[in-house]
Amino acid sequence: MTDKPTTQRRKAPDALLIIAAVLAFAVACTWLVPSGAFERVEVQTEAGTRTAVVPGTYHPVDATPVPWWGFFTAPVKGFTDHQAAMIIAFVLLIGGAFAVLNATGAIDAALYRVLRSAREHPGRKRLVIPLLMLAFSIGGNTFGMAEEVLVFLMITIPLARSLGWDAVVGIAIPFLGSGVGFAGAAFNPFTVGIAQGLSEIPLFSGWEFRMVMWAVLTLIAIVFVMRYAARIERDPSASILHGRANAGADLGGLGERPLTVRRVAVLLLFALTIVALIVGVNRYDWYIEEIAGLFIGMGVLAAIIGGIGAEKAAKSFVAGARDMVGAAILIGLSRSVLIVMQEGQVVDTVLHALSSAISGLPASVSAQLMFFVQFAINFFVPSGSGQAALTMPVMTPLADLLHIPRQSAVIAFQLGDGLCNFIIPTSGVTMGILEIAGIPFNLWLKWIWKLMLLLVAAGMVFLGASVMMF
Repeated sequence: MTDKPTTQRRKAPDALLIIAAVLAFAVACTWLVPSGAFERVEVQTEAGTRTAVVPGTYHPVDATPVPWWGFFTAPVKGFTDHQAAMIIAFVLLIGGAFAVLNATGAIDAALYRVLRSAREHPGRKRLVIPLLMLAFSIGGNTFGMAEEVLVFLMITIPLARSLGWDAVVGIAIPFLGSGVGFAGAAFNPFTVGIAQGLSEIPLFSGWEFRMVMWAVLTLIAIVFVMRYAARIERDPSASILHGRANAGADLGGLGERPLTVRRVAVLLLFALTIVALIVGVNRYDWYIEEIAGLFIGMGVLAAIIGGIGAEKAAKSFVAGARDMVGAAILIGLSRSVLIVMQEGQVVDTVLHALSSAISGLPASVSAQLMFFVQFAINFFVPSGSGQAALTMPVMTPLADLLHIPRQSAVIAFQLGDGLCNFIIPTSGVTMGILEIAGIPFNLWLKWIWKLMLLLVAAGMVFLGASVMMF
């Protein structure tokens, strides 16, 4: 019996259906899981004031199950939630700004130069993936690059396709690059900084150990992506997106365009924008509002420098924002899952149960279980700083009781939080990235599961080493 043609195979579940199923499960949990809460206090850390859990204060509270119609009202709350609304606005505005940049022809002209150089000098092509992933990993390590990767997808996806790869490579370069940097970070103020502050250990202490961990995780990710790209070069059918639109080496209409003085100036503007982004995030604590404003300004200046005219720039902006609507919807829906769990007051119950499960075991075993507990919690709290503030006040005294170094507790948190981000459907950034690239969630899991095993195994080795070293 032969396989059905690709176009007739059963269609993969849409990301919207996956999020809807998770939301329905969350509503059910508010009826099935007992409600409970920790007491919380405001704690001052190096990264600012955070709300932290008071250890040992968990107590049952009156049940507040979300009614069945909450399944239909929760998405509205997800979209109007302050954090989600900022990310949604960020995605739409960044999409519009980049469309204006693309309308100048500067990006296409530069991509064509890279493409032609790679074809004329095959050795240079092999450097594209490691150099770019290393750059993004440094961003994750130093200033917690996360939502910012959305900015680069409009460049890396067409670049990957133009070089004969697919959209998976296009998103892996910024997403996995920054993600492994985030997970193994030595200097990320939003995860390591907050977690160490709440654990009352010196800020960024143990950075030498973390730099080794960062380097190993980054190397694993780079080699994995390079091997996949090499398989596609040898056999395009090896792509997990084979048979789907825009999956292979289609140049997407990318043809030779002269790199005029105007276009060179636009590219310099873009480079200066990235420099401003790095400086702003590190020195002035820029976040979504400032970054979005920076790229809107870039779009306006690009239109002027590129000489495309106000009307064309406006139409390009609207078209670019329109292309991001699908990603924006998924971000809002992903946020609604957490809101439902919070309204049902079951998030703390889950946290309490998971943290209690690892008590009473040897330190070496407990440290590994702490890693997986943090991994599981990230499903419900897909925010590095939020998870640090929520869990470290509980995990720190637990680590003391189990004779686990506090540094190990922080490493368990950052690995569990960072690596889990690659595969959770409750992360608006993850689902938004997949939607932009047109990659079904199930195919993404099919592609990344081997890499996840490698990264988790490496993380466990480093965590075990930290218990003995600190």
